Order: sequence, then C-alpha cells, then structure tokens
Amino acid sequence: MLYDGKYLTDDEFLSQFRMDWSCVMQLNSLIEKDQEFSGVSGKLGKRSSMLHLMVLLKFLGGYGNEAAVWKLGLMLGISKGAVNDYVRRACNAILKHRDQVINWPSVKERRDISGRIQKAHGFVNCVGLIDGTLFPLALRPW
Repeated sequence: MLYDGKYLTDDEFLSQFRMDWSCVMQLNSLIEKDQEFSGVSGKLGKRSSMLHLMVLLKFLGGYGNEAAVWKLGLMLGISKGAVNDYVRRACNAILKHRDQVINWPSVKERRDISGRIQKAHGFVNCVGLIDGTLFPLALRPW
C-alpha cells in the first residue's frame, strides 16, 4: 500500500507528501486512536488513521488540479466524497493537538533563526522558509 512506507523511497515520499516518513509516523501516533476514526461505520471505518493522514497531506500539498478531490481519490483508491471526509477527520484529529505540535518560536529563537536565514539567503527578519510549494496570492505582498 502507498501509505505503508514501502511503496516509495524516502525522497519520493517527501516529494509526494511534503513530510518525511518519520514525521508522518510521529504525527499518526498522536491521532491514531482519536474518536474521529473510530466512530466511522461501514467500509470507511476500516481505513486507518494513516490513510486519513496521507489524504490530508496530499490535499494540503497539492495546488490547482493536483489537489482535485477526484484525482486524490483515484490515486489513493477512495471515492472523491471520501477524500473530503478523510481531510475533515484528519484535520479535526490533528487540531486537537495543536498546542502540542504548533508553536511560535521565542524571541531568542526568532533572532537565531532569522540570523541564520539572513546569512544563508539574505532575507532580513525571516523566521521560516517553505519547501518550494507554490502558494497563489490574491494580492502582491507589501
């Protein structure tokens, strides 16, 4: 299966899902026993939290047609309606842990990070870089 970590090399996995396998496994360990997944009946209830997480990551990492629910469903072997359900369930489960997994660096950490980024790339007062993912902007940044 695609989401068992054996189908893709580490580099392919990172390219496809924007996270490395160990981070995905760690995130899944936080959410795998969440009620979001246990309360689902029928065929969908038999799907693992890992598949939910993979669908969410592919959805969030896609842009334009790449993120089309029918394409994601086809790639991952689920219906397009299930893609929406999987994304919702995985988001709900992850957001319950947001205080644990999402944080803003302290003032000292921000200074250290921005100093390293400025030295390496020339960006002043920057505390984060994106992995090359395209983010469409409605307006020009100021």
